[in-house]
Amino acid sequence: MSRDAQSESTAMAVLDAFMTAFNARDMEAFAKTFNFPSIRLASNTLRIIEKGDLTPDTFKHASLADWDHSAWERREVIHSGEDKVHVDTRFTRYRKDGSVIGGFDSIYVITCEDGHWGVKARSSFAP
Repeated sequence: MSRDAQSESTAMAVLDAFMTAFNARDMEAFAKTFNFPSIRLASNTLRIIEKGDLTPDTFKHASLADWDHSAWERREVIHSGEDKVHVDTRFTRYRKDGSVIGGFDSIYVITCEDGHWGVKARSSFAP
């Protein structure tokens, strides 16, 4: 399969915006980084995320109790085409004092739907 450099660049920009919005707790900007419905597979649970599901209550989840921010440690494209990119990632969650909560491997699927690039699916080892 051939690779699509433009799609890969766009997918990385989506992931940058995803992390920036999440760290800022800006749910409106965060929602713009998705293509809905979106799927999250984590902690042996499949969750379908619909438009409107992303609210400030997201940050009340127990796994984010000590969380202050996250950062990408690795982002490597596995496959890419003109309307979809698979990215192997690792991100780290940090406390406010800079100490590490944990690092988590994930696969993100970034798609282009009706001209909009966004996160369509992610499978993570994060809680």
